[in-house]
Amino acid sequence: NDNKVVLTPKEFDILYLLASHPGRVFTRDKLLNRIWGFDYLGSSRSIDEHIKNIRQKIKEAGADYTYIQTVWGVGYKFEELAP
Repeated sequence: NDNKVVLTPKEFDILYLLASHPGRVFTRDKLLNRIWGFDYLGSSRSIDEHIKNIRQKIKEAGADYTYIQTVWGVGYKFEELAP
């Protein structure tokens, strides 16, 4: 809706990666490796918190669709609205 969404650098990187590959499912580990690097020692659940924050910020900006979809037991994917 042409509203600005303020993201942290990591949130932006996650959203950019997912949106650059619509429909492709990324596991939490794959997202961690691509965004934080192979030497990241934190929990893979930190991805869940970042995804939650991105979704909330996009919703607050006026989106009525959840672009980042959860693929249960696997990870996340970016899904565009069907025309």
